[in-house]
Amino acid sequence: MSKGNVSATSPLDQRLAMAKRCSQEGVIAGAKAAVVASVATAIPTLASVRMLPWAKANLNHTAQALIISTVAGAAYFIVADKTVLATARRNSFKQPSNVEA
Repeated sequence: MSKGNVSATSPLDQRLAMAKRCSQEGVIAGAKAAVVASVATAIPTLASVRMLPWAKANLNHTAQALIISTVAGAAYFIVADKTVLATARRNSFKQPSNVEA
C-alpha cells in the first residue's frame, strides 16, 4: 500500500497539531510568568538581604538564588499547566468527539 491515500488533514493529524499548539501556548505563557515571578521575587529578596540583619546573616547568594529560582519554576509549571488545560478545554468544544484512532 502506498501512503498517497492518506490525507494530510486526517482527524488524528488535526488532533496532534492541536495538541502541539496547546503545549506551545503553555510554554510561552509559562515562560512569561517565570520572568515576571523572577523579577517580583528578586527585588524584595535582594532588598531584604541589604536591609534586614537576619537576612544578611542567614541568606547567602545560594539561598537567594534558590528562593528566586523556586518561585520562577513554580510559576512556570503552574501557568503552563493551567494554559494547556484551558486551551485543550476550549478546543474540545470545537472538535467533534468521535475520532477514529
